[in-house]
Amino acid sequence: MAAEANPDAERARAAAREEIPALLYHPSEDVLAALLENPRFDAAHLSLLLERKELSGEFLEEIARRKKWLAEYAVKRRLAFHVHTPRLAAMRLARQLYLMDLVQLSLLPSAAVELRRLAEELILVRLPQVPLGQKLTLARRGSARVAGGLIAEGQEQVARVALDNAFLNEAQILKVLSRVNLAAPVVEVIAKHARWSQLYNVRIALLRHPKAPLTRVIGFLPDLTPRDLKELAALSTLPAHVKHRIRDELARRGGGAQSRHPRRER
Repeated sequence: MAAEANPDAERARAAAREEIPALLYHPSEDVLAALLENPRFDAAHLSLLLERKELSGEFLEEIARRKKWLAEYAVKRRLAFHVHTPRLAAMRLARQLYLMDLVQLSLLPSAAVELRRLAEELILVRLPQVPLGQKLTLARRGSARVAGGLIAEGQEQVARVALDNAFLNEAQILKVLSRVNLAAPVVEVIAKHARWSQLYNVRIALLRHPKAPLTRVIGFLPDLTPRDLKELAALSTLPAHVKHRIRDELARRGGGAQSRHPRRER
């Protein structure tokens, strides 16, 4: 992005170090581009410049092409987070961010959906190498998808924290419970959770799970519709003792009475 020959651009290109801060707020991107050529312009100046939200994608892409600036982590981070950084450049830079910066990026409302999803994927890939303390922090502060990934790992201590994550949603709980190899202590924690165990679809998923605690899940049966009870009883994967309880519940209702709380979402 070449700067046109004009007095302000020439002044920016040759400005003394003490003059640079004032030029960071010049309205012309031609002048800002000239600043990039100034040998006294450094990464600290560029980090301040990147705080300007109105910078164009063209200008930001020019910065992202310069290896000199990308050697500075603060510059990479600000570019990845900037609302106008071109998508491909932002996604390339996201791969170089630290874990907790990825967490922030995954939750940034102004970031493109594709970029937030990439940040989540990068976090999930790193989970096996993340120490327990950081996992607990992620469990509290991560996105719904990250919280679900942590629960699926099977560490009970981490799962307990993640289940109280404000971003966690029913879809992620159901995704976790679709894993037949999910650790039994984690299944039990979900089954006893004050919030998640009250959701109809979660109760169905728990009843389907081979590691669900019988003493807990049989308490869900009176609230299920006859249709769902019959569907569960027909599953070949359902343990025999659970099927027996379901048949008892159907017999108690005479085979077709309505449940007390038929609130399944269809």
